Amino acid sequence: MEIALLAFFAVGYFVLAGADLGVGMLLPYLGRTSAERGLVLASITPFFLGNEVWLVAAAGILTGAFPTLEGELLSGMYVPFVTLLLGWVVRDAGIWLRGRVDRGAWRAGCDGAVVAGSWTVTLSWGSVFTGLAAGLSSLIVVPAVAALFCVHGLALAGLRLRDGLQERARRFSGSSGERTIYALTSGGMALVCLLAGFRLPLAENLADPATLALLTPSLLVITPLLVASQVWLWWTFGRAQVRSQ
Repeated sequence: MEIALLAFFAVGYFVLAGADLGVGMLLPYLGRTSAERGLVLASITPFFLGNEVWLVAAAGILTGAFPTLEGELLSGMYVPFVTLLLGWVVRDAGIWLRGRVDRGAWRAGCDGAVVAGSWTVTLSWGSVFTGLAAGLSSLIVVPAVAALFCVHGLALAGLRLRDGLQERARRFSGSSGERTIYALTSGGMALVCLLAGFRLPLAENLADPATLALLTPSLLVITPLLVASQVWLWWTFGRAQVRSQ
């Protein structure tokens, strides 16, 4: 049960938040002016914090149900995880603070923080996957992961934006359509996540039965609530598309 829930939350994070990161990575391409970049960021602003909750939940399960493995992962890949957290903070700060000061230089700096933070988080995940995929070179894994995030972000941008911004995002998908591309890249995100998870000795590092007896009922209560809140979020805000001014 705990392994299935860990996989569920990890896949949910990469499918949902991976698209947000892809949009941030390609912000200079999607938005050529400050006003356009503001509209692009507005397409993900209602969702990005909710999407990140899935990673927090996955980390909580890893810590509670697999405490020994969690310590080994952090000690073995300390640099990628610290870099990932720093990029996460920088990227979120750029999104939150962009509209706080009405100055072009301030907005440009926040846009730069979003781009740099998004690339940092994505490349850090690529490094983590490289560490888990023994035998594969980082020269293969990291660019492949970055490309997947970018295409996933373009597909989301094509779904959320309208007018000229949408056409810019659609140039990659062409006749296939952004819905098809989003479905394919979501599958790719899930596959990469699951392949990395298969490299982890999860069953051998489960916590003791007493701990699991307390943890599992809590997870069974929290999981439906999180899924319901995510569905409500997309039902409420996902139908509204961002149009060029």
